[in-house]
Formats: sequence, structure tokens, C-alpha cells
Amino acid sequence: MVRRSAFLVALAVGLLLAAPAAGDNSGKIATLQARIAAARQHEAALSSQISSVTSQIRSLESKVGDVAKRLSVLERDLALHQRRLDKLNALFTFETQRLNFLRREYQRVLNLLDRRLIDIYESHSPSTFEVLLNSKSIQDALDELHYLHAIALQDKTITHDVAVARDAMRVVREKTKKIRVVVVAETQAVAVRTQQQRDARDRLLASQHTLAGARARKQHAFTETKAQEADLIAEANTLAAEDAHIRAQLANAQGSSDTTPSSSGLIWPVNGPVTSPFGYRWGRLHAGIDIGVPIGTPIHAAAAGSVAIAGWVSGYGNYTCIDHGGGLATCYAHQSSIGVSIGQHVEQGQVIGLTGCTGHCLGPHLHFEVRVNGVPVDPLGYL
Repeated sequence: MVRRSAFLVALAVGLLLAAPAAGDNSGKIATLQARIAAARQHEAALSSQISSVTSQIRSLESKVGDVAKRLSVLERDLALHQRRLDKLNALFTFETQRLNFLRREYQRVLNLLDRRLIDIYESHSPSTFEVLLNSKSIQDALDELHYLHAIALQDKTITHDVAVARDAMRVVREKTKKIRVVVVAETQAVAVRTQQQRDARDRLLASQHTLAGARARKQHAFTETKAQEADLIAEANTLAAEDAHIRAQLANAQGSSDTTPSSSGLIWPVNGPVTSPFGYRWGRLHAGIDIGVPIGTPIHAAAAGSVAIAGWVSGYGNYTCIDHGGGLATCYAHQSSIGVSIGQHVEQGQVIGLTGCTGHCLGPHLHFEVRVNGVPVDPLGYL
């Protein structure tokens, strides 16, 4: 009893310290170890990947910040250039309209002056003497002469002023045009640099978004793996407790049985490859061997004996143990159906059930155990 308690304590400690594994009840404890070990390796890999992706994201965030600052300066510069260009375009349009108006006005006053000259040429132009004769007084004559002179002077002045205004507007318009050409080129250059920075920012943001998505997926996988690891450890602990219970059941049954062991030794219960051997893995014992066979394959008693256990045992699913006497027993797990009952005597080779995948099972197989005084031993040494 002391030895059994010490074994259970050691097994419990091993379960708590074990790495991830892929589980199997009794014989599946070993597979659980593999799954727990794999889960922990996966956790370590995911943790490293998450850390690496996080570093990349932070680096990208720094680059995005730098690009955003440069882009902000360029966008303000582009906006200033664009406003200046808009004002120059408006000014150039106004100056063009003004120049066209002065051109038309100059042409109009020229036409008016031409008509006046023609009228003077075609009509009788009074001489100064005639004006004096036709005037009522000297003052009237002076006024008439002054009027004629003023008209001629005014026509020349208007024509000259319009011509000067037209030429001045042409010069101003040309100057505005040259300035506008320079500002257009500057604006285009700033626009190109601004778009380049926008593209760089967008590429960085896209990479950052991709990495953030990858990190989120890895964090989700890490959380799921941690939860799976906890489930597997709990399952392994449960299996260990079930193994202790099975040993107790076998001890009780074997203590009250006089079954004589088969004289011909043990036979294979099914015909198939061993997919998982007996032995310790990652601190836990795979208490039997797994034999790969399809669901519904008949299971034969490895030797004659008395049925000590027949029923559902948590992770083992449908589970049968046969006491062969002398402290020797064989057990059969994951059956789709059990064909015997407790206390029933069976002969070697008799069908005791059908294979399946009940309990904690990754695929159809027979989990086969050999126990001596309840303690699992390697079945390959008895077959």
C-alpha cells in the first residue's frame, strides 16, 4: 500500500511537470504527453513569433510617425503652393480680361479718331478768320477756337492713354504668366514628393495592418494552445487517477480469483500494426500499446480468464480487463461495444468486444494493456 501511494504521488508530480502531449486514456496518457509537449513547444514558438511581430510593428509605427511628419510638412507646403497658384490663375485671368478690354477700347478710340479726322477732311473746316467773322464777339471767337483745339487734344490724349494702359497691362500680364509658370513647376514638384510620402505611408500602414492581424491570430492561437494544454494536463491527471482506480479494482478481483493462467501464453487480441508503444514519455506512462485496426474489428481474449472490469471508464471509453490468474491481467480500451460481463469466464481467443474509438481517442484503434498485480507492463514482452 505504501509503494502504491508513493507511485501515485510520483505520477501526480510527473503530470504537473510534464510537457504537452496527445492524449489516450491509460494507454493514452503517453499520447497526452506528446500533445502537451507539442502544445508547450507551440506556445514557445508562438510567444517568440508574437514578440518578433510586436517588435516589427513598433518599428513600423516609428517609421510611420517619421513619414507622417514629413508628409504633414509637404501637405502644408503643397496647400500653400496651390493657394498661391489659384491666386495667380485668378490674377492672370483678370489681367487677360483687362488687356482684352483695353485692346477693344484702344481700337474703339482709334476708330473714333479716324472718323473724326474723316469728318474734318470731308467737311469744310472753318479758318480762324471765318470763325472771327461769324462770331458775335471776340470772346465767342476765342471760345470757338479753344473748343476746336480742346476736342483735337482730347482725342489724342485718350488714344495715348489707352495705348499706354494697354501696353502696361501686357507687360504685367506677361510677368504674371512667368511667375505662374514657376509656381506651377514648384507645385508639381511638391505634389510629386507629397504623393511619394503618401505611398510610403500607405505601404507602411498596410504592412503594419498585416502584422497586427498576424499578431492577433498568433495571440489567439497562443490562448487556445494554453487552454488546450490545461485541458490535456487535466485529462492526464484524470487518467492517472483512473489508472489507480483500475489497479484497485484488479487487486480486488485478482485477490478473490483462482483463475489459472493460459498455458500457451498471450495471443494478439487483434491483427494490426503497433501505432503507439508502451513506455514513459515526457514524464508520463503510456500504459499499453495501441494497435491500429478499423472500427468493428473483433477483439479476442489474449488468454483465458475471468472478466474483472467491463464498462465505461472515462477516457478509456468502453473498457474490459480480464484476470488470467497469478496477478496477470489484460485490458482492452476504446471498444465500440463490450461483449462480456464482470465475473464471466472467457477462453483464449474468444471475442470479448469490438474495436472503436470511444473515450479520449484520436482514431480507431485498440488500446491493449498487460498488468501484473495491477501495474502496467510492456505487452510486447508477453505476446
